[in-house]
Amino acid sequence: MVYSCGLATSAESGGQQRIRPTALTGPVGHQKFSPKLYLTPCPTAKKRTRHPQGLTQPLPLPLPPAFVAPSDQPAHPALHAMKIAVEGCMHGELDKVYDTMQRLEAAEGIKIDLLICCGDFQAVRNESDLQCVNVPPKFRTMNSFWKYYSGQAVAPYPTIFIGGNHEAANYLWELYYGGWAAPNIYFLGFAGVVKFGNIRIGGMSGIHKQHDYYRGHHERPPYDNATIRSVYHVRHYDVLKLMHVKEPLDIFMSHDWPLGITEYGNRERLLREKPFFKEEVNERTLGSESAAKLLNKLKPPYWFSAHLHCRFPAIIQHGEDGPTTKFLALDKCLPGRNFLQVIDIPSNPGPYEIQYDEEWLAITRRFNSAFPLTRMPCTIRNEELDIEDDRQWVRSKLNARGAKTFDFVQTAPPYDPSRPVYNPPIAVPCRNPQTESFLQFLELPYLLDSSNPGGADINVSSSQAAPALDNDDIELPDEVEDDEDDEE
Repeated sequence: MVYSCGLATSAESGGQQRIRPTALTGPVGHQKFSPKLYLTPCPTAKKRTRHPQGLTQPLPLPLPPAFVAPSDQPAHPALHAMKIAVEGCMHGELDKVYDTMQRLEAAEGIKIDLLICCGDFQAVRNESDLQCVNVPPKFRTMNSFWKYYSGQAVAPYPTIFIGGNHEAANYLWELYYGGWAAPNIYFLGFAGVVKFGNIRIGGMSGIHKQHDYYRGHHERPPYDNATIRSVYHVRHYDVLKLMHVKEPLDIFMSHDWPLGITEYGNRERLLREKPFFKEEVNERTLGSESAAKLLNKLKPPYWFSAHLHCRFPAIIQHGEDGPTTKFLALDKCLPGRNFLQVIDIPSNPGPYEIQYDEEWLAITRRFNSAFPLTRMPCTIRNEELDIEDDRQWVRSKLNARGAKTFDFVQTAPPYDPSRPVYNPPIAVPCRNPQTESFLQFLELPYLLDSSNPGGADINVSSSQAAPALDNDDIELPDEVEDDEDDEE
């Protein structure tokens, strides 16, 4: 079964429970579809002859129904299916999302195994972290993550999240490679892959801005008006690491939508809901070019996104006989909005835990010596690197230690509502013991507080020039597009 949910409304909105689970599929062979969630073919699709930018495969006609169960889902009821809840933009509302999930479980008689969140999670621990979130000061609030960080509350579900464009950037930088942001709440990293049971989950944090794409990760706290924005811009280095993933992924998450994805869904309905998207949709500029490249390369069965604060399903057929990707973008956590979806994925029986992924550790080890950490554009070859030696090395390490992730460690005092700090200290770089342990395990140097990696020649090419930049590319605070990011 696949469930869609609005919100168990909060006390601020009247306190009345409004859970609206909607079954999209029944047992295999007895499918049923909600009229509200049925995706119809685009009326003008047959008139188009050009492929959309970003997504290179032809538009499948007619489009299948939105987000049906995968065709390989076992029909036998004895076979296990993992239930995964997918959240759009969290915006720090952990209490409300977890409460909604628990109410949905009670209403439907189900047990949810995992929550994944597609960005704008806002892992804000204290007032200093709050100053590192790219949100106008009048909209900055502590919300509820600090409770889970401090131990006052415990996440009732294993939770995996990626970063968006409104995050406590200083804290996520501590966990660049991924790690526990709080007990039972795992940050996937700026790019990453982990295993949950036998399910492989990959993701990419941030949003795509071409003027920063080829730069290194040069931003460090305390941030100025430029770096508080550029810190969450996707970098070519991280995308290239993900492009080296060969083994199949089950789920991929991005905050941005892949460029061209609107050609694969009901864009007329999207424009009725979000008419200000019309120009970008018509010009095929809505979305992330880097995410589209990854979608074409990885071809995961499921791809989830957020950022644009609306629900949008689409189905991508990768070639005539290729696999299918079911895409779903979800809204932010507000009453009556489509911010949560629960899906079934065939899996081994539990219990489950988040574990390191062998292939991803090998990729991380192979690429770390080329980690770009300066503001200057860097050139990295797109050619495929052989990671087999690294993989064998990682396998021997995992056989000796196991794939369990390193334990959570607090690195900053949690917010105390009884003693608010009105002039918080400025955030400064901090070495997270999880990250140090992770790098020691892979026998890699710690580079996150450095501006000079000391050696980036294994896959740097002098034959490929970085894109030319003009003054408009550099003057980030004056750019309208980043100002618009503040509104999402």
